[in-house]
Amino acid sequence: MSLHLSYPLPIIPCRNGFRTKSQPPAAKSVVSCSAINRYSAGCKRQYTSVMIVPTGVGAAIGGYAGDALPVARALACVVDCLVTHPNVLNAAMLYWPMSNVLYVEGYALDRFAEGSWALQPVHQNRVGLVLDAGMEEELRIRHLQVADAARASLGLPVMEYVVTETPLMVEKWIDPKTGQSTGRIRHPASLLRAVQALMKRSKVNAVAVVGRFPDDDVEETDNYRQGMGVDTLAGVEAIISHLVVKEFQIPCAHAPALSPTPICKSLSPKSAAEELGYTFLPCVLSGLSYAPQYMSKSSESLGKDCILANDVDSVIVPIDACGGDGALAFARSKQYKPLIIAVEENETVLSDSPESLGIEAVKVSNYWEAIGVVAAHKAGIDPYSLRRNRINNIRSISITSPNGHAVSSAPQRFN
Repeated sequence: MSLHLSYPLPIIPCRNGFRTKSQPPAAKSVVSCSAINRYSAGCKRQYTSVMIVPTGVGAAIGGYAGDALPVARALACVVDCLVTHPNVLNAAMLYWPMSNVLYVEGYALDRFAEGSWALQPVHQNRVGLVLDAGMEEELRIRHLQVADAARASLGLPVMEYVVTETPLMVEKWIDPKTGQSTGRIRHPASLLRAVQALMKRSKVNAVAVVGRFPDDDVEETDNYRQGMGVDTLAGVEAIISHLVVKEFQIPCAHAPALSPTPICKSLSPKSAAEELGYTFLPCVLSGLSYAPQYMSKSSESLGKDCILANDVDSVIVPIDACGGDGALAFARSKQYKPLIIAVEENETVLSDSPESLGIEAVKVSNYWEAIGVVAAHKAGIDPYSLRRNRINNIRSISITSPNGHAVSSAPQRFN
């Protein structure tokens, strides 16, 4: 049974209370501020955070099949804008689109951090697909079906595809000195010609690449499936996307094509996303569909809504992975100084700690604490004021006069 209430005139909520439908609406109150936030109504500019988890370094969180995605989701609920890269957001068949997260390829993220590139948010990109000529027919058909499914079921703008003239011949290995995964493609020119053809003929402004990877060594595969060791695919995947982004300055991400592996009964949840199907392409197509465009900072077409490095307020990195180009650029910038947050629980095979590089950073035990620090920082609160006995008496400094004598810096009292 439903209960119907009737009024002589409909009551409509408004900013200052309620009015009836016959009454004219009150004049809208207007918020005026010279530094108004681009994305929210208020006088504080948007808070932008960057989350970095390097690829192929065995990160405890972010070194597997999208296992850093929950961190990104949580951060996105705290900040106004989160800038991160495919290694954090990609989970093979799984993904989670977020309207305030920018999907930025690693090479582009480094150039952004250095201040040479800006990020131009978009509503939608025209995505092209490059398939390695070295793929078997069945794998090629599987990936084309993924593209069609993304177009039909998700409405993604995947325009056309092209097959490279020659097989890319992907090679991968673990660097014996650093423990990182790396590799190369023997025919990079074939990849670049394929991308160029898509850009010229299909007018795409983002590219997904699927390379045929050599099938993994059994022992390496078992370690990764158990949530241990280093992702042997990740290093050369980054090399492929870096090559395209450096050459064409458009968003690019890579998905490896592999033969199906036998079922594993004791699979780690961190690696499980890669066991759901024949392809890692869905998350790549989703991410590229809304990835920001990369603009040279000196470009005359730089829009007012472009995001620059000096818009970044905080950077979150693993405790021993502070030596990448992007992290170093943020930490050593003289024009702007974002808060660097180093997460101790997220260890990698690297040894680039803040102390070893002379970087001033806030150390936190885990991402729970990192998100708390970001929340305090966004609120304009010294994060240390949330800790017991971490705020000391304010210190005094001395001012040196032109004649070289020290002048007291004690505050003066004004009547």
